[in-house]
Amino acid sequence: MTETETIAYDVVVLGAGPVGENVADRTRAAGLSTAIVESELVGGECSYWACMPSKALLRPVIARADARRLPGLSQAVRGPLDAAAVLARRDEYTSHWHDDGQVRWLDGIGADLHRGHGRLAGPRTVTVDGPDGTRRTLTARHAVAVCTGTRARLPDLPGLDAVKPWTSREATSAERVPGRLIIVGGGVVATEMATVYQALGSQVTVLVRGKGLLPRMEPFAGELVADALTEAGTDIRTGTAVESVARENGTVVAVTVAGDRVAADEILFATGRAPRTEDIGLETVGLEPGSWLPVDDTLRVHGSTWLYACGDANHRALLTHQGKYQARIAGDTIGARAAGVPLLETDPWGAHAATADHHAVPQVVFTDPEAAAVGLSLAEAEQAGHRVRAVDVDLSTVAGAGLYGDGYRGRARMVVDLDEEILRGVTFVGPGVGELLHSATVAVAGQVPVGRLWHAVPSYPTISEVWLRLLEAYRG
Repeated sequence: MTETETIAYDVVVLGAGPVGENVADRTRAAGLSTAIVESELVGGECSYWACMPSKALLRPVIARADARRLPGLSQAVRGPLDAAAVLARRDEYTSHWHDDGQVRWLDGIGADLHRGHGRLAGPRTVTVDGPDGTRRTLTARHAVAVCTGTRARLPDLPGLDAVKPWTSREATSAERVPGRLIIVGGGVVATEMATVYQALGSQVTVLVRGKGLLPRMEPFAGELVADALTEAGTDIRTGTAVESVARENGTVVAVTVAGDRVAADEILFATGRAPRTEDIGLETVGLEPGSWLPVDDTLRVHGSTWLYACGDANHRALLTHQGKYQARIAGDTIGARAAGVPLLETDPWGAHAATADHHAVPQVVFTDPEAAAVGLSLAEAEQAGHRVRAVDVDLSTVAGAGLYGDGYRGRARMVVDLDEEILRGVTFVGPGVGELLHSATVAVAGQVPVGRLWHAVPSYPTISEVWLRLLEAYRG
């Protein structure tokens, strides 16, 4: 490795995914010189192997499902999806795995991009091993922000390496649709990819270790999604753990603990995420390589005055939009501290506190039906010691849902804090409910009193009229 120059910046950001880009955007807005280091593509996991390609794959699937619910249109969409066209549109949304556009955006905000593998080399120091064999040293006057995200976590199973399993990356970037696909897992990646590949023509088998799908949401969310997948032809097997895998004459065979053999052309493991911190020099600053990085609400790593961690690497909320929120908080905080602001706004919901991570994290699962939730589930609220009441409404009773499509099935729940008369959480499940979620997020994050929500009149006839039904059910 050839040593080259040392360059001083105010801020150095490790990782140029959406989270790192947002840190850089805010520190540049604060007038701080900023370097951003990336070993792969600028835009990160979300742009090329997660959010964007998966939703591009899902959109035609959901549009066809919605069309099939409408007389006068349903007969026109009875045929199969054009898989090649769906994959081609996905390719467009990933810019064919080229990052030129995102690099131009970085140039536009005045951040310096350093391509290569970045590692901490002591306090406020980062070395970058470039693809050309050179090594640069970047120093940070004020802060280093770790925004390296996560990678798919694979189980320790006999035969796994030889099988060459899919992870979320292979599932979202596949060039063809396998005839048969095994999906191991029951979370968001598992359910969304089951939705995609079942609709594109795969025979999908989902093997779930637990009792059901989407275990982090209200139980009815996973139940409704499982019902729809099963009706579409997906074979869902709960309480099923995989003991070993092998590839026999090109066919993948998964053997369960119960001794069942499941065969397919490919196998996707959607079994969680691990932090990409194993080779970024954490040991040089007294931290454990490969660990999650615990932070305070300003996103500063515990015990440090200069090291920040935003997004998945801190394990607070493994969602792109939540990581970008953290990045905005961190960038503004770094700017304020660099400017010598004597008193930061670190109280809950202050400008320099990522309070939403604890109380108002929104998420949409883009299955059919969609599942959308923000805040605490009923069980989580009770475990946190809140005195709460769950209020449920059948979404099919709302006029807007019936107009959306015949045979509409869905459910809504709000979890009301009986002492403070605010919402602790809201969950919607049903076609099209993802666009309802932000209203719930505003109510939860804003701690809007239930009495005031009574005066937020929903338009008729929209699905959002479910808010009125929920409030009526609560008031009695």
